Amino acid sequence: MIKQNLGIGAYQGLPIENESSFEYVKLPIVTPTGHDVLVKISAVSVNPVDTKLRMGLAKTATPKVFGYDAVGEVIAIGSEVTKFKPGNRVFYAGDATRAGSNATYQLVREEIMALAPVTLSDAQAAAMPLTALTAYELLFEKLHLRPEADAHDGETLLVVNGAGGVGSVLIQLAKWIGMTVIATASRPETKAFVAKMGADYIVNHREDYVTTVHELGFETVDNAVILNATDMHFKKVATLIAPFGQIGAIAASEALLPMNLLKNKSASFNWEFMFAKTQYNFQIESQGEYLQQIAELLNTSIIHSTLTKTLKGLTLANLKLAHQIIENGEMIGKLVITGPVE
Repeated sequence: MIKQNLGIGAYQGLPIENESSFEYVKLPIVTPTGHDVLVKISAVSVNPVDTKLRMGLAKTATPKVFGYDAVGEVIAIGSEVTKFKPGNRVFYAGDATRAGSNATYQLVREEIMALAPVTLSDAQAAAMPLTALTAYELLFEKLHLRPEADAHDGETLLVVNGAGGVGSVLIQLAKWIGMTVIATASRPETKAFVAKMGADYIVNHREDYVTTVHELGFETVDNAVILNATDMHFKKVATLIAPFGQIGAIAASEALLPMNLLKNKSASFNWEFMFAKTQYNFQIESQGEYLQQIAELLNTSIIHSTLTKTLKGLTLANLKLAHQIIENGEMIGKLVITGPVE
């Protein structure tokens, strides 16, 4: 019997250094109905979206619990659930319209979860759902590529910000389908990490990488993704994209983007936001299906977990520390907090 559901939540968007930026909260003990699954959380990952949503939170009397990457055990299921049963170990990215995973227990729709990779630890698995789904949707929905081994052998992909959570798994997926990957990184440690992920070429995004890409022998690239500072990189990427090429981006622009640069190339630009499907109830079952394929790729070591930092114990102090690390903007790979709320 569940006696308590303890969480860590926020009542308003405060600087992470503020004593009240996060607080322990007692959450309702819920029984799953319909397609909902009740999960006991084992590990969570902290992403840039967590910090952005926290900072933008309007003052509220009801605490907001964040957390959008989790691994846990199925404790109970709703009457319409068919894919999972109690005892299953699952992973998922959740739904930004509902309470998140920074809690002892969480309700999650069965359509957006999958069985966790059996070859990975809780921490390794928790690092993957949100960024892997984002990368998967970018490549195979927005850029219209095919999720098949070597399906795009010889085609080129430019990845701006290759060392982040999305970039590091996207590079691996792109190599699986046979692409030649040019990734950007600027620090020695990020360059080393991007190379480890499988990038064929590395260019410095703090320099004139258009010229560098040309010097590498590529006049244009077939596809490109911008994973940070979209307005800063758009013109350079527009210069490099091939006629009829595809560009995808995940970071909101602070300025209007000069889309006319793409017009005479008949090139396309696509936004990716992983939470859009659950927000608008659009093809949400696809995310569970994609996660299952991602789990298979992880189980067979075709791709690897991008976990680089683990904090032990889902405590108030560790969650604040994780947000500080993410906000510093120098995180390589993924950060995970293991264990129940303490």
